[in-house]
Amino acid sequence: MSERIWIALMAIPAASLERAFWYAGLAGFAWVTLHLMLARWLAGRKISTKPTPAAQIGWELLCSLRSLAIYGLVGGGITFAVISGWTPMYFRIERFGWPWFFASFALTIVIHDTYFYWTHRLMHHPRLFRLMHGTHHYSTNPSPWAAYSFSPWEAFVQAGIAPLVIFTVPIHPLAFSSFMIWQIGFNVLGHCGYELYPRWFVRSPLGCLFNTTTHHAQHHETNRANFGLYFNFWDRLMGTNHAHYPERFAEVTSQASPAPSAPPAQ
Repeated sequence: MSERIWIALMAIPAASLERAFWYAGLAGFAWVTLHLMLARWLAGRKISTKPTPAAQIGWELLCSLRSLAIYGLVGGGITFAVISGWTPMYFRIERFGWPWFFASFALTIVIHDTYFYWTHRLMHHPRLFRLMHGTHHYSTNPSPWAAYSFSPWEAFVQAGIAPLVIFTVPIHPLAFSSFMIWQIGFNVLGHCGYELYPRWFVRSPLGCLFNTTTHHAQHHETNRANFGLYFNFWDRLMGTNHAHYPERFAEVTSQASPAPSAPPAQ
């Protein structure tokens, strides 16, 4: 027992650092690429015309660090459960084969999308919003660093997908780690502030399936509607898509970027 406790305690900083590595890498790449290097070229795809204050970026970073620490605590608890044999997690791919390896990855994404939609809607209840979800909505014009900008209570809710999956789905650690990278990447994309999908996307079958950056940016602007994460299924089924989502997407993707500056005269 003492050895398992020690391993779990060592897993807390390890889990935080692993998540921080991917979060800093993906959010940092999005920030540097979209908001600094390509900002002028992508100006026509900027969803909000409001500037992003430096104070907001600092707030998002501090809240993200707190969330990463909480994710580490949850990771330590999961580690203890796994090494105690309390979960169906397995470590040899041949036990279930490669087809299940990829199927478990896809299943986890579907489970997370459902979990996110309903917990997200619950946290928008007037009695819970200020305590749990209000911190995230301080960013009305979010940057990539808003992806993990949560209150402590919401951070625990967001971390809850990990034990939910690991205690119910036979999944290999590599498949689960791949899912974690996927969710960080999609979350950063949803908060990046620029619409990168083509103009035809929302009107296509793919647009009926996947959400866009505009979809989530509109949620931050209005504080209602557009509760989904990866897929548009639950918003469509429950009638919670914003009434003007397709029009807003068309507006954002039809804007022209400014022409490049002319070279100075010789």
